[in-house]
Amino acid sequence: MNGARCAALALLACSIMQAAPIHAAAGKPASTKHELDGAASVRATLDALVPDLLVAHHVPSASIAIVENGRALIVGAWGEQTPGVRATPTTLYNIASMSKPISAEVALRLVARGTLSLDEPMAAAWVDPDIANDPRRSLLTPRLVLSHRTGFANWRRETGGKLAFVREPGTAFGYSGEGFEYLARFMERKIQQPFEQLTRELVFRPIGMRDTAQSRQPWFAGRIAVPHDANGRTLEPEFAARFMASDLVYSTPGDYAKFIASVMQRERVGNALASERLKIQTDRKAELCAPPRQAHCPDAAGFGLGWEVYRFGDAHVHMHTGKDEGLFTFAYFSPERGRGVVIFTNGENGAQLVLPVLDALGHDSDFVAFLRDLAG
Repeated sequence: MNGARCAALALLACSIMQAAPIHAAAGKPASTKHELDGAASVRATLDALVPDLLVAHHVPSASIAIVENGRALIVGAWGEQTPGVRATPTTLYNIASMSKPISAEVALRLVARGTLSLDEPMAAAWVDPDIANDPRRSLLTPRLVLSHRTGFANWRRETGGKLAFVREPGTAFGYSGEGFEYLARFMERKIQQPFEQLTRELVFRPIGMRDTAQSRQPWFAGRIAVPHDANGRTLEPEFAARFMASDLVYSTPGDYAKFIASVMQRERVGNALASERLKIQTDRKAELCAPPRQAHCPDAAGFGLGWEVYRFGDAHVHMHTGKDEGLFTFAYFSPERGRGVVIFTNGENGAQLVLPVLDALGHDSDFVAFLRDLAG
């Protein structure tokens, strides 16, 4: 698990497409003819592009979903999930650190219920035994976790196998999977429900994410996109026997597009909290826009509540990536522009597909130019 790099934009440095509509949830309008015509055009564009990208970069498969007008619209799959087995829209990918925004949404929906607060000390309900004698434990809050300011290293293996602070909580950005695991255990103890149950009840079921799980399930059989190294050799997939809040969720781009659409539509959080989600909690503009990267720098850049957040004029872009051995995943969306893209791959070189795909789609050129500056 390489979560330390999953938030870094520098990561962005062959069969017939299986395409299917993502049906609108109950109570939501069906796609218009204009949207369906646009979807057909997008499918044709990607069908002409993606197979060649897979070959060029030794990536076995990619599955892509598109969100338009705030709705999950189409999903397509190319290549092979395992040698000799074609990828389809139901192929399951380890989404790596893209698990974190799902866990963040669980927390935000609990905040919206009034069950917890973003700024409450988590020590009242949970303290990891490794830091039980460290007074800084009382400074930890859900907000600091979601904006990666806990002061923890990414993983405790980096601090001698024990959880430890490497900086004062709240003082600086430090990407941390351990922080999200800490938050999940806090929520379990405060709510007195298993975290997987909370996730199913608050996120998966309401959104209709039927092909997503935080631990290995019997219905995974025959559906896994097996990871591959940079030369195309197969690797053993990783699974969580018990949930992880920060990694190893398995999902499809179609399900993740539904998740993005739900976030965009401010479902179950309310306007005030959704507006808070737009705010940059940890400012990283100076770091991300250091020379020679100023040409396409956003007006604001940093980490929000579970997502990287970038502002271009009046529009915000939320983004997250995932990188475990032999795979790469990516998603972004803009609430104001009403669109987003999800790209899952099972290849070490999967990041090489992102910019060509975004270029072909032709949207959000300011954001894409920023990504290109960082990748270059």
